[in-house]
Amino acid sequence: MARQNGIKITRRSVEALSVETGEAVFWDRELRGFGHREVTELHHRLSAQPVTANRAVEFLSRIYNAAEDRGQLAEGSNPCRLVVKFRERRRERFLTDEEFRRLGRVLDEAETRKGVSAYAVAAMRLLLLTGCRKGEILNLRWDRVDLAAGELRLEDSKTGPRMIVLAPEAVDVLSRIPRLADNPHVIPGKIRGRAMRNLNDPWDIVCERAGLADMRIHDVRHSYASRALALGESLPMIGRLLGHTQVETTARYAHLAQDSVRESAMRVAKSIAADFLSDRSGSGAPA
Repeated sequence: MARQNGIKITRRSVEALSVETGEAVFWDRELRGFGHREVTELHHRLSAQPVTANRAVEFLSRIYNAAEDRGQLAEGSNPCRLVVKFRERRRERFLTDEEFRRLGRVLDEAETRKGVSAYAVAAMRLLLLTGCRKGEILNLRWDRVDLAAGELRLEDSKTGPRMIVLAPEAVDVLSRIPRLADNPHVIPGKIRGRAMRNLNDPWDIVCERAGLADMRIHDVRHSYASRALALGESLPMIGRLLGHTQVETTARYAHLAQDSVRESAMRVAKSIAADFLSDRSGSGAPA
């Protein structure tokens, strides 16, 4: 914690961006002199704990993005963008059926409750219903949306141009988003003409309200793939739904496919066994 000019600067106050004078002092006296070299040095000092090191850079990056959104720093001045993250042990977190229901209830409540904007709620619903990457939704422009055809036509996704088919529920979410005359983005930010940059903070609020522990926004995409597998979709089809261009990328879900096959085999065998083995319990096996 730091104190400058009698103003307390804490991680909580900076993250929440709730103390206006505190922000200004923090940006002017701390962040403007913090460059790529300083961020890299911080990252390497924490190298013994790679997850902590990566999260520290991500947290700092969020502060910079918020400062850019508010016009306190020039766009593109975030020095965290080029920091090479440490390799982390791959973690898997998927929403359960009950967690999906809780999340849905919280998103419904958020529309009439302070703390999360209607645009942030719409972005989260679109992520849940499409399996899109966060950047694909936040950077989406209205001229790339065809509600009549039920399609998103992305010119420049992470893997190049791609078309996303929209379910009726996703079309409904998009049709209810207010359009701004001076902003071409579907999910507008606080600065006129720009897209929303920070969806992580609203997501953290929603997860806390829904009681979802250790759930990142990107885990929604994994949950979409997991549900598709549970419904019987093949790995190649899931790769197409997610916009993967490399088979290896979708292969991370292969063990889930095996789990799905195993569960199906158990259900089928149990159903058949209930018929042709039913007499064994009563009469016993023949001598």
